[in-house]
This record gives sequence, C-alpha cells and structure tokens, in this order.
Amino acid sequence: MCLGLPMTVIDGDDFSAVCERHGERRRVSTLLVGRQAAGARLLVHLDSAVRVLDADEAEAIDRALDGLAAASEGRAFEHLFADLIDREPELPEHLRTKQPCPR
Repeated sequence: MCLGLPMTVIDGDDFSAVCERHGERRRVSTLLVGRQAAGARLLVHLDSAVRVLDADEAEAIDRALDGLAAASEGRAFEHLFADLIDREPELPEHLRTKQPCPR
C-alpha cells in the first residue's frame, strides 16, 4: 500500500524542493504543484508533490497516520481521531452528488 505523506518545504526551485517530515529530508518533484515557498505543506507520494495542503488538512493527515501506527502497535489511538468520534461519516464535497443516483 502506498500513502501520501504531508511534508514541509525547506527550500526549492522551479522543479523540486527539499522537504522534511519527522526529521527526514528528501528532494521531491514539484512539477505538479509549482514552486512553493519555504514552510508550505505538500502531500508527497513517491517523491512527487501531488498537491498543496493547508495547515488543518496536513495536521489531520498526520493525526490519522499516527493513529494507524498506534493501532497497529496496540497503543491507544482514539484521541488521534477525535474529529470523527460522535458524528456520522460524510463524503467530501467533491464526491457528493447534486442529484439522486438512478437505481
């Protein structure tokens, strides 16, 4: 399984950026998102930035990844999914249909 990871831009040029996550630095392609300023958060998949993240979305992804790691190690993880507890699941806006689906 492949996951996109939120990373923070340290420095870059028109084609790539040095990004960091949890102390690990790597050079990633920014061809899909364009040049990004230091401090920008990017969703990185296979050493390519696939989109720019806002701070809230980057934090939510980080919590979810930490929660998956904790659950797989048998540690408490519920606090990392506090935004999901006591609410019904919702589709993201771009997946919601405007008209009922035909049956």
